[in-house]
Amino acid sequence: MDLDRALRISAAGMQAQSTRLRVVAENLANRDSTAETAGGDPYRRKTVTFRNRMDRALGAPTLQVTRVGRAQGDFPVRHDPSHPAADARGYVRMPNVDSLVETMDMREAQRSYTANLSVLEVTRGMLTRTIEALRG
Repeated sequence: MDLDRALRISAAGMQAQSTRLRVVAENLANRDSTAETAGGDPYRRKTVTFRNRMDRALGAPTLQVTRVGRAQGDFPVRHDPSHPAADARGYVRMPNVDSLVETMDMREAQRSYTANLSVLEVTRGMLTRTIEALRG
C-alpha cells in the first residue's frame, strides 16, 4: 500500500532529523567546554552526514544518517592566563562551535522534521478516512 510507504519514508526522515537535532544540542551544550589540562584539546564540534539509501523493502529512497563525525579545523583561542587550560603564553583553546551556525542547523532540522511530521499526519488522516468509508 502506498500510504504505508509514505509513512515509512516520513518516519525515516524524522529519525534522521532527530539525530541531527541531538548533535546540535550536544554542540551547543559544549560550546564552552575547554580542556581540563594545559594545552589540551577542547570539545570538537560534531557533524552529521546524510545520504539517500534505497530501501528495497519500500522500493523508495530514504534519508539515512551515515556518520556522526568531528569537524576538523583550528580552535579559536582566548587570552586568559588564569584559566587551568591556559598554555605557557596564557592562551586557552576554545571549542570550534559557532552558536550562529548551530542555530541555523537547528532551524533547518526543525523545518525538515516538521515537514515530515505533516506528511505523516496527512497520511494517517487519509488512512483513517479510508477505513471509515469502508465501514460504511
